[in-house]
Amino acid sequence: MAQNTHTQALSDAGVSIWLDDLSRERMDTGNLQELIDTRNIVGVTTNPSIFQAAISGRSEYDEDIARLTGEGKDVEEIVEVLTTDDVRRAADLFADLHTSTHGLDGRVSIEVDPRLAHETEKTIAQAEHLFEVVGRENIFVKIPATEAGLPAITATIAAGVSVNVTLIFSIERYLAVMDAYLSGLEQAAKAGRDLTRIHSVGSFFVSRVDAEIDGRLEALDSEDALALRGQAGLANAQVAFGKYLEVFASERFEALKAKGANVQRPLWASTGVKNPDYPDTLYVDNLVADPSVNTMPEKTLEAAADHSEPKAPLNAEIATAAESVLERLDEAGVDLADVFAVLEREGVEKFEKAWNGLLETVSESVESVRA
Repeated sequence: MAQNTHTQALSDAGVSIWLDDLSRERMDTGNLQELIDTRNIVGVTTNPSIFQAAISGRSEYDEDIARLTGEGKDVEEIVEVLTTDDVRRAADLFADLHTSTHGLDGRVSIEVDPRLAHETEKTIAQAEHLFEVVGRENIFVKIPATEAGLPAITATIAAGVSVNVTLIFSIERYLAVMDAYLSGLEQAAKAGRDLTRIHSVGSFFVSRVDAEIDGRLEALDSEDALALRGQAGLANAQVAFGKYLEVFASERFEALKAKGANVQRPLWASTGVKNPDYPDTLYVDNLVADPSVNTMPEKTLEAAADHSEPKAPLNAEIATAAESVLERLDEAGVDLADVFAVLEREGVEKFEKAWNGLLETVSESVESVRA
């Protein structure tokens, strides 16, 4: 099979394309392998919402749920087995790619329990637990970029576990995430760990920013405010890339790089447009950067494969220009600090709700087995 020319162009420009979805059905039917072979997919991300959609109401999991129930496992234990089994199987699909890219790609992400988003020590413990249970080096454990998550990121990296930092919305928090990563590397180096084997990405969310800010701009209902619709998400991400360039050109990182450390690549998350009036490849074509990861839902992936037209690669000049958009938003009356606080809170709540929904679904299946 040949790779799609549009996705190949993104790959050639330094963008690692990851699929923002995983299910047993995708693996059973060969769909995931097909996307690897024809859409330049080099990784997979999961989250509680994805697992809820994959498992709820699906017959593929019935046999395992019945078996695990018979073994006396409770609902939370069953959910852990189902999700870690799927992640392990996906990781095996990417094993050769992981080796050939020296650990850069071929990655599958699994998230800590979202109910632990504000509990540092429990997050650390579960991150290490998930890494051990899955038992594959090419996984990322996802930790949210909450205030409690920052020290958990440092501790997990220090322990030699690769981390996908999720739910990053603001530049301020992104800087704190990169600092947490570097602190973890410094601790790992002091402990004598092999830094070449530790990787990380910082997942910077895009379309959710536009969805929240566009609503506020429309409420302001001024000509200047309305003219800014659809610009915030891209500008925020472009400024973030500028900060990435600064941090990973610093003397602090250079000292770690000399010991084999890897950069923490920016990952563009939430890249499916929320507003149907916007181009469906808006957050793909305008966020081309080397290096970067773009994790796409399948709808966005197929749009990119059909008609992606990548713009100029991000650089320091583009990042500086994007800062003016954020300044204009502030001048128009948008409280950016409040926007990012709301988005983080809602992001955690959304994942908690999905996780609880998954537990309820599996609980119903367990009860039917026992009946």
